[in-house]
Amino acid sequence: MIKFLRVRNLATIEDLEIRLDAGFSILTGETGSGKSIIIDAIRLVLGDKGAPDLVRTGKKEASVEAVFDVAKAPVDLGDFPAAEDGELLIQRQITDQGGAGKVYVNGVLVPVRKLKELGPRLVDIYGQNDHVFLLHLENHLRYLDSALDEPGLLRETALAAQGLRRLLQEKSELEAREKEREQRLDFVAFQAREIESARLRPGEDAELLREREILKNAEKIASLVDRALDIAYLRDDSLIPLLSRLQSVLGELAAYDASFEAFRTGLGEAAILLQDVADSLVRFKDRTSEAPEDPEAVEERLSVIEKLKRKYGKTIEAVIERLEGLRKEQAALTGSKERLAEMETEIQSRFGEYAGLCEKLGAMRSEAARELERLMEKEIALLGMKKARFAIRIDPTVPSLSDTATIRDQGADDAEFLISPNPGEELRPLRRIASGGELSRIMLALKSVGKDSETQKTLIFDEIDSGIGGKTADFIAQKLRKLAARHQVICITHLPQIASTASHHFRVEKKVEKERTFTFVQSLRREERVTEIARLVAGSRLTDASLKIAREMLDHNAGGERLRS
Repeated sequence: MIKFLRVRNLATIEDLEIRLDAGFSILTGETGSGKSIIIDAIRLVLGDKGAPDLVRTGKKEASVEAVFDVAKAPVDLGDFPAAEDGELLIQRQITDQGGAGKVYVNGVLVPVRKLKELGPRLVDIYGQNDHVFLLHLENHLRYLDSALDEPGLLRETALAAQGLRRLLQEKSELEAREKEREQRLDFVAFQAREIESARLRPGEDAELLREREILKNAEKIASLVDRALDIAYLRDDSLIPLLSRLQSVLGELAAYDASFEAFRTGLGEAAILLQDVADSLVRFKDRTSEAPEDPEAVEERLSVIEKLKRKYGKTIEAVIERLEGLRKEQAALTGSKERLAEMETEIQSRFGEYAGLCEKLGAMRSEAARELERLMEKEIALLGMKKARFAIRIDPTVPSLSDTATIRDQGADDAEFLISPNPGEELRPLRRIASGGELSRIMLALKSVGKDSETQKTLIFDEIDSGIGGKTADFIAQKLRKLAARHQVICITHLPQIASTASHHFRVEKKVEKERTFTFVQSLRREERVTEIARLVAGSRLTDASLKIAREMLDHNAGGERLRS
């Protein structure tokens, strides 16, 4: 709710402060006194366009500040700065040049267009050209849905629509990739076959490089092996026989000096090592002589391995890992065709479920619409539109898998409010033909009969008393007062019946001083209210009779509310 409003240099307002309370507040004043300027100021802090001609003559800039109390009914601020101590401060400036000016929310500069997103969460203004609610058809359907007996069906339908759209999107993407998939599958299969046919072994390239080195130096290696074997044990003076004889001699010496036994043991270990060397040399010689490698075959194998390493990885291990990746991709690409077939079955099933929910929701909406029509016609008749007819037109859109735009969270239906203000006229869209006063009264009726989930929002009614009086005015006054139990209601009125019902009364006056016009707002006390209501009853010529009527109306309509004396 609006807690405080300050307006400076806006049209005929030089510097004005208004402190507002919860409940029902009214603004009264002579025609042209500046009541509409105050509403214009509120529009500015809600994000309306600021024109340069709104700036007071002789001033460079106009400003409006509004403090909103959001402690009891927290507002979703989205990206806006958080409220501090339950208060939200909006400051709007407009200049006499471009008009746009600056906007601050809780002291942080924000774009004007962002402010328009926040405004509807704080205030609803119901007057000529202010009925944003009625201008957007989605609000009509949302209002109708608030009357449904099974609100859970709305969420179930929305979830079904979202799931179905996701499946259709996935299918569309898979189909779009189908040609690409076939080409990719052929390419992946070719690469996998190329690697598989090579039958690579980890470390094989290192083995082949060693083998190539051996083959390249075969004669020299054979000569070295022969020389080594000759030195080891083939000659009479070779190492192994000599070492054996030395061990025997040291054994005999150990009988005379035990210290030689340790040397003999050490020579035994050396003899074992020397024998191992000799055995290895024999095996190496046998292997190279029995199965000599073809140098060309080794080179050819190395060439195959190097080619694969250039294409698929720097090492054999990396190439083998790449093969595993190709096999997985092959499986995925092969499975996507199967997934398309599975998806088609799933889509048909999900579509059937969604269509069923839409049908059920449509039936519930039709039933709720008929009941709302009955309640609204009764309500607007009491609000001065006795011959008017009210209807809710429900236009179903047949869901189609070929057009995802028809798979909607809201279901298959659109809704629009229709009205026939006078007998003999056909029902037509309410948003196009109703006058400002009629729209205000219809919004009051909608607020009265609907299941209003919002609380502590500011509702401003302008022109609601246009063309009415008598009992109708009394009924509107009581409706506004009842609405003010849940919201902050601000109403501009010329009717004493409405003015006397409010909890808070402000009089707007215009004065001319030194050839300059000034607009003032005064919060009225008890006797001041009596005088103002008497003026609404009888005009500018106050009489004892009009004052008495005003006092009686105030006593009766205040209904025991505490009034300032």
